[in-house]
Amino acid sequence: MAATAERTHNPRLDVPRSFIKQCVHCGLCLNYCPTYRVLGNELDSPRGRIYQIRALSEGRITADNPKFREHIYRCLDCRACETACPSGVDYGRLVEAARAEIEAATTGEKVTRDVVLKRVFTSPTALDAFGTATRLYQKSGVQRIVRGTGVLNKLPGPLKKLGEMESMLPEIPGPLLPTRLPETVAPRSGAATYRVALISGCVAQQFFAGTNESTIAVLARNGCEVVTPRGQKCCGALHVHAGERETARQLARHNIATFERTGADFYVINAAGCGSTLKEYGELLEDDPIWAERAHAFTQKVRDVNELVATLDFAHDLGRIEKRVTYQDACHLAHGQRIREAPRQIIRAIPGVELVEMAEPDFCCGSAGIYNLTHPDMAARLLELKMANVEATRAEMVVAPNPGCIIQIAAGVRQRGLPMEVIHPIDLLERSYRLGEAR
Repeated sequence: MAATAERTHNPRLDVPRSFIKQCVHCGLCLNYCPTYRVLGNELDSPRGRIYQIRALSEGRITADNPKFREHIYRCLDCRACETACPSGVDYGRLVEAARAEIEAATTGEKVTRDVVLKRVFTSPTALDAFGTATRLYQKSGVQRIVRGTGVLNKLPGPLKKLGEMESMLPEIPGPLLPTRLPETVAPRSGAATYRVALISGCVAQQFFAGTNESTIAVLARNGCEVVTPRGQKCCGALHVHAGERETARQLARHNIATFERTGADFYVINAAGCGSTLKEYGELLEDDPIWAERAHAFTQKVRDVNELVATLDFAHDLGRIEKRVTYQDACHLAHGQRIREAPRQIIRAIPGVELVEMAEPDFCCGSAGIYNLTHPDMAARLLELKMANVEATRAEMVVAPNPGCIIQIAAGVRQRGLPMEVIHPIDLLERSYRLGEAR
């Protein structure tokens, strides 16, 4: 959409008026919406939220209306409605623009926006400190004591959320201090087919550094030179989803400049939620006369790692993994990026793996960025629906292409005491390569 596109009556609402009018209120999205499925409330459906956004744009309600805030933020922004919509409504952009109009109302919201999003997630140093503290908490044995006593679950009132947050922490492998990824890795053999720049992520690098290492190894095995540029920052996905669009734009400009300098053919990301936002930098900066063209050029090079690997001759020298596997479609890969087959292609190529599809694999698990922290009750209800489908497959392994999904489903596996491993498809592929080498 060009920068000159007609805007809504509310000059601050950062979306063209035509986006709102594109919804014909047919209701085909309703059964695809997780919150509508659980609550049955029209105002918690995509159609209902678009009606409220139109009322905001026409001045019939204000952004500080508590009910408007409740319904807009109860949305997971999973974009399943976009897949179902016959009119092609860009719902994700609508709800994110609406959130940008809503000021933080509670102390918790203000801390989340001002401290967590604007300070911690914009600072690699702060993220490293957070990651190190979390690993220390786990490796020192303190976590085992805390969980054993259940002390966090006994905290009163708002402090109870600490227990809910702690229960979601995944086990973080590796050393106490974070290891830096190599700045350049040559292809394992021959000349480089592609020069690829890795977007290492913020939470991903702290909690899933092993997946970044697997990503580099898989790409190098398949003829790619991999560079991991120093100085890259958070992609801004959490900021966009929370309505902090200006902070997201600042991060986008920084990352575009950083990755342009790599001279890479592709910019690769292994986190589906991040990838969706990275591919939308062009929209985020479309009204910026200096950065718009550069942003669109950047998005043309962004690839989810599954998307890129599936185009390579990757099915070679693979070792057998005798596992019954099911696959979870990450919302922002299936609905946001419309990528479904590439991860399945990778899984099916591994000898010994039996891929068993779960019911509704693209129905949101309840993670949705930090939704499982801000809306733990709704996230828990969605996780129950997801885990029932997972358990019905009798799988030994759940494969998911997004860190948030892995954390959420792993929590569900722990709660149910299931003998399942939850793993990224690229970690599974690298495991197969290593078994092939050992053979």
